[in-house]
Amino acid sequence: MPEQLSVKKIAGEVFYQIADAIESGKFGRNIKIGLTILGCEVGVENWVKAAEEISGRMDEFEVVLIGPRQQTHLLQFEASTEEEMHRKMETMLDYGMLDACITTHYTYPIGVASVGKMMAPGKGRDFYLATTSGTAALNRSSAMVMNALYGIIVAKTMGIATPRVGILNVDGARQTEKALHQLAANGYPIEFASSVRPESGCIMRGNDVIAGTPDVLVQDSLTGNITMKMCATFMTGGSSESVGAGYGPGIGENYERLAMVISRASGYSVVQNAVLYAVQLAKGKLNQVAKKEFDLAHRAGLQRLIKSLNTDRNGKGTRNNEEVVSPLGEPVTSGISGVDIMDIEQAVKLIWKNGIYAESGMGCTGPILMVNHRNLEKSLALLRQTGYLVQEEIECV
Repeated sequence: MPEQLSVKKIAGEVFYQIADAIESGKFGRNIKIGLTILGCEVGVENWVKAAEEISGRMDEFEVVLIGPRQQTHLLQFEASTEEEMHRKMETMLDYGMLDACITTHYTYPIGVASVGKMMAPGKGRDFYLATTSGTAALNRSSAMVMNALYGIIVAKTMGIATPRVGILNVDGARQTEKALHQLAANGYPIEFASSVRPESGCIMRGNDVIAGTPDVLVQDSLTGNITMKMCATFMTGGSSESVGAGYGPGIGENYERLAMVISRASGYSVVQNAVLYAVQLAKGKLNQVAKKEFDLAHRAGLQRLIKSLNTDRNGKGTRNNEEVVSPLGEPVTSGISGVDIMDIEQAVKLIWKNGIYAESGMGCTGPILMVNHRNLEKSLALLRQTGYLVQEEIECV
């Protein structure tokens, strides 16, 4: 695997191309939505055509491509590897050159999870899946409480003043329901949806997924990922995604990149829907809405609530809080999968103890431990010796 390109080099290339685009008149002041195209599995030309068509419909935004050069009038920033593509995307987001970017196979840091947008198969109404990738917290119930907040943030940004929140009937649903009711009683406004099954209250059944009963459907990220895939690929027999607007933006406190995820198997309409989703989030000022909602939630005792969920019945924390000093940071270019979400912190500390820098993240297949590619084999060996059933991360659809 080639060495990771330096951020400074990437930034320099991006600024040079921006200056050239401004000089040529190709980079106006309207909303800029990035679209990375490397890794597309349904034909890059389909994504490019989808981007061209949706860009041509309105004057308020334009799509900017990042990836291998294409025959198109759209503004392009070349990248030959996925690593280079994501670095350019991040640099352009951080410097305000893009208002949002749509990408694939993107790893969010722990604490950040994405909110997908789906059209209900039964009634055709839009609803939001909170969440579909990433992880908001290592504790399941804590994560689902945060997912509810993330979903509310996105729904409000999209113009739903009082989104109705439902909780999918998965493990931890009742504990999440209790915690959200406590948060609401403490002053954070939450309107709960009512299931089509009258005995279920705000706990959503499979019927509610088909009907799109709530505005925000809360679940853990891996369940949300499956729900999104099933709804999105139903009409194609599982071969490609044809419904919905993708897995959405990563949300997390103090996380400001509007980085949105779609599948590599996203079809023409999903790409266009994802672009419109990104435009609406940019216009609705997602980061400002997030700040306001986090402030309201904290005033209602969010931190105390999360702390109580992270504590076992004996009043002791559920995690091993051994202090381990992190080695000097270095670029993390390789992923290791197979570590359970509840063990990811301990796995990172194990690698640190052996003088190797590592970070934790969440990909679309689950938790990922990230290291520099030079340390990949040694890290795999250390983890396997300790009993982890790990393997080099395999890219997902």
